Amino acid sequence: MADTDFTLTKDYLHQIFEYKDGNLYWKINKGVAKTGDITGCFSPSGYLNTTINRKTYRTHRLIFMWHYGFFPEEIDHEDGNSLNNRIENLRPANRGENCRNRTLTNKNKSGIKGVSWCKDRNKWRVQLQINGKKLNFGDYNDIDYAKFIADAMRYKYHKEFANHG
Repeated sequence: MADTDFTLTKDYLHQIFEYKDGNLYWKINKGVAKTGDITGCFSPSGYLNTTINRKTYRTHRLIFMWHYGFFPEEIDHEDGNSLNNRIENLRPANRGENCRNRTLTNKNKSGIKGVSWCKDRNKWRVQLQINGKKLNFGDYNDIDYAKFIADAMRYKYHKEFANHG
């Protein structure tokens, strides 16, 4: 079968892999990999990748397909750990939902997601990205109160994808 004719299916994944505890294991000998070997190698982006028929896939996407038979637009790791590929930790998401579940970035100076220092007002500003727009939820003297507002707005607007950092 030519590679261009190949379509990845749940049945095919069940033929070549066994799933256990967030990992895929080869059921066949493939190159240097032997039956029973764990699949995947680390990518620079911090994910495990697995190659099938000369095409590379993120391993968590294969695990999702192995269980549900389709690839969603994106897959979110609920706990934010890109190496925790247990099926219970994987959920379908769109781009916005996946972004909402990000952890605190290294650019953040306040230590609180959605809270930054507004120099010209001399207060803590609460801003969140909602549906592609940055919304301002006020400026506050007290950082703890600003954190409270940021957390509350994340619960309100981000729902189950709210990640507080």
